[in-house]
Amino acid sequence: MHVRRVVPNIRANDLAATRDFYIDTLGFQVVMDHGWIVTVSAPGDPQRQISIVGTDATAPVHPDISIEVEDVDAAYAKARQQGHEIVHPLTDEPWGVRRFFCRDPSGTVLNILSHR
Repeated sequence: MHVRRVVPNIRANDLAATRDFYIDTLGFQVVMDHGWIVTVSAPGDPQRQISIVGTDATAPVHPDISIEVEDVDAAYAKARQQGHEIVHPLTDEPWGVRRFFCRDPSGTVLNILSHR
């Protein structure tokens, strides 16, 4: 399994204020903004990212971490084979990712995805 990127997802009641904190206080820049999720990164190093999430657009729960993998279908098959709880099914999302959510043994919700 090849992992391309890991991004923590911060739940925010006030998306704008939280975004502005990371921009104004720590110097991050916005690299993605869908209105319900904003991803910021360190200038000059786009792999150092944090996503700030209000309410997920299609999933019933908030993911704690997003993990981008090379083959999301293989990751989904393996998670199901191993009996991990799937909390959001494998879905092609309108913003260009294919993803699913599962819980790890400690209860952390993982958003496992690939870009299409």
